[in-house]
Amino acid sequence: MADAKKKDELSDIEAAIEEIMAGEDVSVEDEAEPESESSGIDIEIEALIAERDAFRDKFMRALADAENSRKRSERDRREAENYGGSKLARDMLPVYDNMKRALDVVNDDLRGQAAGLIEGLELTMRELLNIFEKHGISKITPAVGDKFDPQLHEAMFEAPVPGTKAGQIIQVMGEGFLLHERLLRPAQVGVSSNPG
Repeated sequence: MADAKKKDELSDIEAAIEEIMAGEDVSVEDEAEPESESSGIDIEIEALIAERDAFRDKFMRALADAENSRKRSERDRREAENYGGSKLARDMLPVYDNMKRALDVVNDDLRGQAAGLIEGLELTMRELLNIFEKHGISKITPAVGDKFDPQLHEAMFEAPVPGTKAGQIIQVMGEGFLLHERLLRPAQVGVSSNPG
């Protein structure tokens, strides 16, 4: 009996398909399913839609996580490339300081006596500065009268110097250095403490 019912439904469906192909309107109301079958199918459809939405949500979250992970790894790679050598750069700063001190004491008498040695020091200093520039290391060279910036300068002392305003640099004791935008060593300065 169930087989006969299925055959009737199949023939009705086939007839409806033929009518659609022929361009005629088909009324589905004639083939209404029993109420229990219709509500069971609706519940199953709603469950499938909910499951689809849950999978779509999980997929979108996984996609966002993958994109965030890619961006994070790219940022980490850039930082490692830019700042990975910061320890070596920091260790090279005393070499620069010592060479600068050696060149600062050179006078005309000394230049006449040891011209080759002085020229070698100057060439070495120039090459060291070229290497610093190549790797993104730049000097912070404040001038007397500049405003003290705690992000770039280290105050070694404060003194009330006439003719200056509070917070002005009154003496530069050591140059500072940046590695790209990151501070390697602050410039060492003396700062005016004049009131007002």
